[in-house]
Amino acid sequence: MLRPAPSGFAMNTPANSASTNDAARTHSLTGVRLRKHADYQSAYAASRKRQSPSITWFLAPQPPAVSSPRVGLTVGKVIGKAHERNRIKRRVREALRRHLELLPAHCDLILHPRRAVLTVEFGKLEAEIVRILTQASSEAARPAFRANAASSDAKPAL
Repeated sequence: MLRPAPSGFAMNTPANSASTNDAARTHSLTGVRLRKHADYQSAYAASRKRQSPSITWFLAPQPPAVSSPRVGLTVGKVIGKAHERNRIKRRVREALRRHLELLPAHCDLILHPRRAVLTVEFGKLEAEIVRILTQASSEAARPAFRANAASSDAKPAL
């Protein structure tokens, strides 16, 4: 028997509602996730920090060996307890999953959500994710971004 969630703890993501269509959930982030610590570190080193109202994000050019866009999501312990961090990650992943086609090609994108993501309406969160993805795509299309990618690929002389 399912019990209703206590007041204030109900998930605002439409993915958890009974009316969600299973066909809409066929896409997942499995193939586009950053997984290794080294990948995160190289992305941080090659990127610049950018801010949005409830998410800090980093965009870096990918190494030549990687062909598809990748996205990473980190939620530190300073944000809250484990169940709060997990809820933040679920909400952001769902918003990203709905807009995978907007991920910039040949780039790594890392998102650092703030605690406000817990309470913001899902529609507003989704709109912010779309805004970040479109900004990242336009930034990745700039010649200066590609020039930085080419210069960061060269090995430094010792």
